[in-house]
Amino acid sequence: MKALRYHEFGDTSVLRLEDVEQPVPAAGQVLVKVAATSFNPVDNGLRGGFLQPVMPIELPHIPGIDVAGTVVEGPGFRPGDAVVGFLPMTADGAAAEFAVAPAEILTAAPATIPLADAAAVPAVALTAWQGLFEHAQLQAGQRVLINGAGGGVGGYAVQFAKQAGATVIATASPRSTEAVRAAGADQIIDYTATTVADAVDVPVDVVLNLAGVDEKAMAALVALVKPGGVVVTTASPAPEDTERKVRTIQMYVRSDAAQLAEIVRRIDAGEITVDVSGRYPIAETKQVQELGAAGKLRGKVILTTGVTA
Repeated sequence: MKALRYHEFGDTSVLRLEDVEQPVPAAGQVLVKVAATSFNPVDNGLRGGFLQPVMPIELPHIPGIDVAGTVVEGPGFRPGDAVVGFLPMTADGAAAEFAVAPAEILTAAPATIPLADAAAVPAVALTAWQGLFEHAQLQAGQRVLINGAGGGVGGYAVQFAKQAGATVIATASPRSTEAVRAAGADQIIDYTATTVADAVDVPVDVVLNLAGVDEKAMAALVALVKPGGVVVTTASPAPEDTERKVRTIQMYVRSDAAQLAEIVRRIDAGEITVDVSGRYPIAETKQVQELGAAGKLRGKVILTTGVTA
């Protein structure tokens, strides 16, 4: 089969599209014929070797932590079932014609969108869900500031927060404004034209930070939270504010098939929109990772194998 791999850590020049042996599922694993995977910023960190201390991978490595495809064989599913899942980050991924996945991380793919587009869902939608509902415990009537709403996580976070009955303030660049507005944000702050602190005149209950910011900017975000509120960050760490009892949480997404199944249900019910901003073959992963590193991607980009359901 064809698979994208790297045999050493480094820049995007280490990526190679190669002929490799088709994986054989072990006990408890499912063999999936891949329709698509997606680009996630963590792909660059893993490829560069920067995350080895916390997410060690063995070389050669196949990237791609999201998978959408059809079942070939494995427990809990029938051959031909369309599935989607968030793969273990340190295992071989789905930038290949076939991939293996633990059966417990897979769920039925959305039926109302193309199967390949479903690869735009798992990692980012689960991050948004867990950040808002597990860590921030967002409630109806609260005000939430989503910093970095123009990225892959942000689009889902805005939609989930609005469905939960929250007032959503979102930061985005002009490139992402229309997509963030379509997701349902009540207020959009152009962070290229003003600071968030200057634009938010009423304290918020929750900050969900999805962007890499410096210490001063993060301290300003914490200061926008009401006493007793919470800051959840997926990127830069947030300083504690014990005096005002503001909780600060550095979160890491985990695979959860039950949560993913609920997200899929909402997609099929028309409650959640899947915004795919770009579609590339896996042979062009190098270019996609370079665009991602340069901050030139909006929303979610998928990488297709050319394999259809």
